[in-house]
Amino acid sequence: MNNEYPVFEYLRKYVENKLDENDSSLMLYPTAISQTLKMEIENIALGEAIVKIDANVKLHGNQQGTIHGGLLCELSDAAIGTAHSTFMKQNESFTSVDLKINFYRPTWKSILKAHAKPIQRGKTLTHYECIIYNEENKKVAYITSTVMTLKDDKAKGR
Repeated sequence: MNNEYPVFEYLRKYVENKLDENDSSLMLYPTAISQTLKMEIENIALGEAIVKIDANVKLHGNQQGTIHGGLLCELSDAAIGTAHSTFMKQNESFTSVDLKINFYRPTWKSILKAHAKPIQRGKTLTHYECIIYNEENKKVAYITSTVMTLKDDKAKGR
């Protein structure tokens, strides 16, 4: 028997490690990219998410020998997408409209945590902020993003 949960409830069970093989949701978690990069959802609340990664230049480094900025973009996008997915209902989906990142400090090896939450939530557009912190709780990057909720026919196939 398949138990389909609303996304928020599913993610809470996921974070608490209380899912069984018959549990599902309309959103796919864990995502393929999160599994590939070994990102994990650490905490979830309605409209908020903390996603973490064990970043290391040996795996995620750029030509300067620091963590690649693209990894920070992906980490923040995963946190923002996870936060927004908690609002999704049947026949809804979403897409990112933009993402802007400010880099504050380089990182070489650290468990990085991206905390995303809405700044302003509308019926169609929601504006998010996301802050990435290192293990010393110092800000590594500040991100803003706009996410568009798609409904009914516009959400099909997404």
